[in-house]
Amino acid sequence: MKFLLKFLKWFAIIFASIIIILYIFDVDYLLRAVKTIYFKGYTTAFLEDYKEFPNREIKKGTAQPWAIASDYNSVPATQNLQKTHKELQSIAYIIIKNDSIWHESYFDGFDKNSKTNSFSMAKSVVTMALGKAIMEGKIKSLDQKVTEFFPELKGKFAKEVTVGDLSSMASGLSWDEKYYSPFSIVTRAYFDDDLDKVILGLNINEKPGQSFKYLSGATQLLAMCIEKATGEYLSDYVSKHFWQPMGAENEALWQLDEAPDGIEKAYCCIASNARDFARFGKLYLNNGNWNGKQLLDSAFVKKCITPRFNETPHYGYGWWMNNFLGKDLYYMRGHLGQFVIVIPEDDLIIVRLGHLKGVQTTYDPHSEDLYVYVEEAYEMLGKRKKKQENRKYINLKLN
Repeated sequence: MKFLLKFLKWFAIIFASIIIILYIFDVDYLLRAVKTIYFKGYTTAFLEDYKEFPNREIKKGTAQPWAIASDYNSVPATQNLQKTHKELQSIAYIIIKNDSIWHESYFDGFDKNSKTNSFSMAKSVVTMALGKAIMEGKIKSLDQKVTEFFPELKGKFAKEVTVGDLSSMASGLSWDEKYYSPFSIVTRAYFDDDLDKVILGLNINEKPGQSFKYLSGATQLLAMCIEKATGEYLSDYVSKHFWQPMGAENEALWQLDEAPDGIEKAYCCIASNARDFARFGKLYLNNGNWNGKQLLDSAFVKKCITPRFNETPHYGYGWWMNNFLGKDLYYMRGHLGQFVIVIPEDDLIIVRLGHLKGVQTTYDPHSEDLYVYVEEAYEMLGKRKKKQENRKYINLKLN
């Protein structure tokens, strides 16, 4: 008994000392990381981690359910697609053709209403909010200086960086994008309870507007500018100008750094479902128009999906781009292989959500699974076309 008491005493002393050291060295955010992520067996953020953080609701309005194709789910997933779903632990996959859901699959106990983390797909949403603020005249243009909102911004080039630089990932911000390091700035930002302070503690040390460098902190700073310009919480602004007009069927949640008056972790962390995420794809497919109402300026939409820098043709303003199978496409993407893919030529939207992302090479800015989700969708649509042609042939013969 004495041994046990002695052990517990020393354990308490050591544990208390560790906590004190964490606070002394200003890494106490690791306590939250351990509690919410590492103790649960994860090494990075996970799909349902929104339950571990405070959230602000993105309120829905009157629902506008998706149309369902007459031959819904008539063609099963290809073997290669099924294999990829299994290997990368997909939880949702949807093909929307001509504004109707044609194929839809859910896995691992998830369904059409299940909320999961958007991760960096939220970056595209923040850029949409920027476009709306410009449209309303609350932000002057993509060229407005960030120091007009935050004069205390630090760094050699702080006075040069614009909101457009933040959106196009050309910010010059002192930030690293190391998701799996507990001591990286991206990890601190994810778990710290004073995100404003974290971001404004960084410097603009490189000349902005020169080249593409993907930095989540740039989107966070952009969101802070939008909040200051509009005088509204980002969640409320997105709800009013997008979520409600687009007829989302479910409310969404946006993670906060602290409750109840914290700021949104804007570079990530909208919890929603595949059907409602797909609405952002439809909005862009229709050049910012939603059922006759222009929610975003069409010129701004085009700007988003046009490369800013010739040497990096895969990124515009908040959106990724590629050409595959001879078709131009653009897409939102998240950390673990979250995709909303738009292929305008064929009036096609593909959504995939899941636990794991495909291989990301150093020579291709697009992960390998992107190609699978697109190619197999076309394989399935090809089978659909053959079925339709066979049906027409049979009807002609009968007549």
